Formats: sequence, structure tokens, C-alpha cells
Amino acid sequence: MAPVDPHSFTDSNHPFATHISLSLYLDFPSSTIHGSALLSFPSPHSGPLSLDARSLAIHSVVDPESSASLPFSLSPPDPIRGCHLTVSLANHSSVLIVFSTSPSSSALQWLSPPQTFNKTYPLVYTQCQAIHARSVFPCQDTPAARVRYSARLNVPRQLSAVMAARHVEKRAPVAGEGSLLACGDQLWCAEGRAVEEFVMEQPVPPYLFAFAVGEIGFREVGPRTRVYAEAAPAVLDSAAREFAGTEDMIRQGERLFGPYDWERFDLLVLPPSFPYGGMENPRMVFLTPTVIKGDASGAQVVAHELAHSWTGNLITNKTNDHFWLNEGFTTYAERRIVEAVQGEEKAVLNIGIGWRGLNEEMERFKDNMEFTKLKTNQEGVDPDDVYSQVPYEKGFQFLWRIERQVGRPAFDEFVKKYIATFKFKSIDTDTFLDFLKANIPGIEKDVDLVLWTEGTGIPPDAYEPVSSLYTQIVSLANEFKLGRMPREDEVADWQGQEWELYLENLPKSVEASQILALDERYRLSESKDYEVKVAFLQLAISAKCRDYYGEVEKTLKEVGRMKYLRPLYTALVQGNGKEEEKILAKRVFAEARDSYHPIAQSVVESILSKHL
Repeated sequence: MAPVDPHSFTDSNHPFATHISLSLYLDFPSSTIHGSALLSFPSPHSGPLSLDARSLAIHSVVDPESSASLPFSLSPPDPIRGCHLTVSLANHSSVLIVFSTSPSSSALQWLSPPQTFNKTYPLVYTQCQAIHARSVFPCQDTPAARVRYSARLNVPRQLSAVMAARHVEKRAPVAGEGSLLACGDQLWCAEGRAVEEFVMEQPVPPYLFAFAVGEIGFREVGPRTRVYAEAAPAVLDSAAREFAGTEDMIRQGERLFGPYDWERFDLLVLPPSFPYGGMENPRMVFLTPTVIKGDASGAQVVAHELAHSWTGNLITNKTNDHFWLNEGFTTYAERRIVEAVQGEEKAVLNIGIGWRGLNEEMERFKDNMEFTKLKTNQEGVDPDDVYSQVPYEKGFQFLWRIERQVGRPAFDEFVKKYIATFKFKSIDTDTFLDFLKANIPGIEKDVDLVLWTEGTGIPPDAYEPVSSLYTQIVSLANEFKLGRMPREDEVADWQGQEWELYLENLPKSVEASQILALDERYRLSESKDYEVKVAFLQLAISAKCRDYYGEVEKTLKEVGRMKYLRPLYTALVQGNGKEEEKILAKRVFAEARDSYHPIAQSVVESILSKHL
């Protein structure tokens, strides 16, 4: 076997599927999907075919032309990669696999009616990055593989489905089209069901497969953008206001990076359990409701997911070892869009928060500096366990360093050529570096490319941003260390981003009395901006300021975004002499676990197992 990816059983000697046709019957009472996947290949193949599966029951593998059964085997589960599904082909150019998911699928979160906003209907959604598509359907679950697909979702008629694909129609089920599924044609065509059809005509890596089904409504916010959310006017209206400037960002992205190739840029605001700030699924970005802040600042997350339309979705890292090619480039592109739309000061604050976060990640990985590199070796490592800001912020710093060396006009020209050259391809770091050196001759003499991509830590020519507002905020944070709190006139114009930068630059060793005094004046623990609230609560935990432990518990129970769960649980359990905090963390997780997405559950369990 010649694996193409440390996180996949996909064999480089086997053909990649070029199209997958999916039929999925969503059974809400059992939290399972009964499905079939028709994988088509560019030419006939004989011999074994390796596929990825996780928590899937494989009922049959069939030659779609003759309906004859094909031999297959399913390995015992690997703790990271799941199961190796091997199918024996004899000059076949397609294969049909009938399967069912498990309620423990790592990509799917099934929410009961009480867990939704309206409390009336259930809801389910996917999160397939990094290696979770294999828990929804058998596939070559590596970003090295790019595939077009069509999908038929059989759902309760009163619910709506959305997908990271073009919607074709919603119709009644047709007899015969569900006969091969484990649920059978009887359930497929049962009264009260509907079929939603979708098609994705551009080749995408499997981690960008995404759908959600529930009581979903929408608001129009631009010629290419709808905002979807649970069908509650309060949620939809606030989301529409927050993201009203989306079309302007799309136009700025096109000016900077070339044509937008995905036709639509719709947004789905998911329940609070969604584990990420956003997920860049093409045509249908998924968002956490915590980005709806009421001041349009949440649009910066939208800018990041929009930037992925060029860097990540058009050009994709070949494996997770090269994740910076997705996220470093996208962080750079995001900040260029923010600068164009919101101004240079906002972009600099964004860079400053990222700079602080990058330095904190160096501390997190001080015992395993491999994961402070851009080009990593993740053999035997779960990518969810080492997910961090390093590929985002160190990757951004690397590209920013090149821009400073060659000048923005030359770098802009390079980026456009890079995107045009590699669009709809998956590449690795060496491919990028070869292209860089060919198109900016001599760059390796001015910028140490090997140190930046293969070296640990932060290179000496990385750059902390400079602006009058940024300098003022950092200066005020330094003065707090000496006991001076910022005056109200100094912070009168601050929004969430300014407060976040200020709190991130405060020492972790502040006294409980200082925390109480700061909050008494500015009510940061009550902030509606979770970036501010969580940064403040981290300081409160570090200071053992138990007055705020109730707010910590409340926050951990009302949101499932890992950006907040990871630092709060870590702050509670790390270090010695914190038994009360460790007991609190263990109890809160036991009570909140079922409200978290499976990916978040696994991450928190890893944090607790390391320290308890």
C-alpha cells in the first residue's frame, strides 16, 4: 500500500473517484442515516480499492451495472483513521455501496427539539473537516482527492435541507429510488417525507461536504447571498443585519484575488453547539451564532470564510501536514479584505490579536515543537488534537514577510497568478515553494524559506504590527500591570476587538482584586461579545477569582465553539493546587457534554484526560 495521506487509507496506486452520487435517508428518531454512495472513476479498475469509513455499517457493495455483489472487507477501527474498507473490483469503473451511519458519527450532531431555538422540530448538521466525511459516507477522505457529487436527501416533509451545493428541487419521493437502502423503499416513500436534491458541479475535497436539515428560514442580504438560520425572526433579522455588507466583501475579494467561481455565497447560522467560528463549505458557509455581535464586527469571520473561496476551496492543502496552505493564505486574504472594507486600523487590530495568539501557541506546544512548524509531520496524530492558530498566524506572518520583501503590488500579482495556476488542485508546501521561487526569482536569498516552513517557533523576521491604536492598547495593558486601569475617556470608542486585544495583553498573574475592579467599571463579564467575555474569564480563573465561576459554568454550557471551550477548560484544569477548579471542569463537562458536537466532545475529553 502506498498511502497519499497519513490520515487516510487511500492508496496512491488506486484511482480517485471523480463523482459520487449519494442517496441519504435521514432517520431522526434513531439519529442515523441509511444511504447509498455510487462512486464513479475515470477509467475501469481491477484489484483492491481502499476507502475510508468510520462508525459505518456496510450492508452491501454492488456492481451498479449488473447488480452483482462485490467482495469487500472492513478492518477493525484505527483510533484516528477509522476503518479501512477494501473493495475488490474487476474492470469496474463504478461501485455502489449501501451503508448506515451510527449515532456516534463524529461528523453529525443530531439536536432534539428542546435543543433548538424554536423547540418544535429536530435539527441535524455536519462538520466534516478535517477527517470526518468518512463517518457520513464511505469515501477517499483526503484533501488530495477532489470529487463532484450529487445528493438526494430524504427528510421529513415539514423540514428543510440546505447543502454546500446547488439546490435542484424539493419533491415527493419516487418508488424504486430508495429500494437499495438499508431502510428500504417502504420507508423512503413513506407519507410525510420529501426529497431535496442537490448537485455540486465543481470538484471539492471531501471535508467540504456539508448539509443541515431542520426548521430553516432565510433572509436575502445581497444578489449572491442569503442568510439562513432556524426559522425564528429574531435570529434571522439579527444575522441579516450583521452580514449586510457581504456583497461588498465579495467584490473586494474578486478585485484582490480574481473571479468568484462558486456562483453563490450563502451563510447558515447554526445553533450554539457548532464547534468552529465558521466553516468554509463552498456555496454555503456554516457559522456559529457567537459571531452575531450587533456591531457588524462578526463580519470578519465571514471575511475569513469568504477568503477560503480562493485559498482553501479553489487551492487545497494536499494533506493536513500542509494545512497552512489553506489557513495561512486565508488569514492573509481575510485581512486584505478587512482592510479594504473596514480600514487599515481594523486590519492591524486583527493582526495584533493573531500575533498574541501565535505567541501563546508557542507556550502550548513547548513540549512538542513539531506543531509550531508550518510543514508538519502528523503521522499517528489526530489533526483535531493539534488544531491551533499556528498554521493561521505563522502562515500569515510568512506571507506578510514575503509581501514586505517584494512590495505589495508585486505580491498581489504573484497571488493572482498562484490562484489561477492551481485552482481546483490540491498541492503541498514544496509545490508552493517551487512556484514562489520560479515567479519571484532570488526570494530564497532574502527570506529563509526553509526556516519559515520547516523550522520550529517564530522566526526572528516575523513582525508585530504597528499602528497608533494598536500601540495605545498595548501600552494601556502594560500600565495595568503597574496598577493603572484605563480611564473611561480612553476606552470610550472601543468595541469588542479593542477590548479583546487589551485583555489578551494583560499578564496572566493579575490579582483577584484587580479583576474585580476592572469588571466593576466596565462589566466585561457581561459582554455579549464572547471573545471579550472568554478572555476576561480566563484571567478570572488564573487569578482564582471565584466570583466568576458561575459565569464560567454558564458560558461552557451555552456555547460549543472550541475557541472558547479549549481555553476555559484548560485554564480550569492545568497546574497544581486547583482541585476546586478541576472538580468544576469535570462536573460541567458531564452536564454539558451532550450539547457539544462530537468533535468538541473529543477535544474536551483530551484536555481533561491530560490533567485529571
